[in-house]
Amino acid sequence: MKEAVSIENSVLFPEIFKLLEEGHTVTLGLKGFSMRPFLENNRDKAVLVKGDGLRKGEPVLAEVAPGHYVLHRLVKIDGDKLTLLGDGNLTPEHCRRDDVKAHVIGFYRKGNTVLDSIEGRKWKVYSWWWTRLRPIRRWLLAFYRRIWIPLFGTL
Repeated sequence: MKEAVSIENSVLFPEIFKLLEEGHTVTLGLKGFSMRPFLENNRDKAVLVKGDGLRKGEPVLAEVAPGHYVLHRLVKIDGDKLTLLGDGNLTPEHCRRDDVKAHVIGFYRKGNTVLDSIEGRKWKVYSWWWTRLRPIRRWLLAFYRRIWIPLFGTL
């Protein structure tokens, strides 16, 4: 098994963006808890591409402040202004169209070698339900963190 290597974002992201501009896809290990409950810190990976156009509901990698990148779902498009929200977050973040650095085409979850495409039925069903549960997400996430994870582990 390969040992994971941690690289500072200030070094890593410029190299990722260079590869994307050259037309490559990039698989990036996820850090953080903003896309919980279905994507986990240091477990899952996102497959990134340089994309054209933006669609509400799709996950994107964006720079929301200088040097601060997030992988969140695009929840609102208002001209050049975008609103992003991590599935595990309660507070949205904002950026401009030019701040979107990559589009996510799918995820490798739980060590699986089969890509969960965002165009697949699984992602679409999950997305449809999860985005509509936003009014009660606070309680669902609290239950997940305080009860589910200690009893059963991560999803």
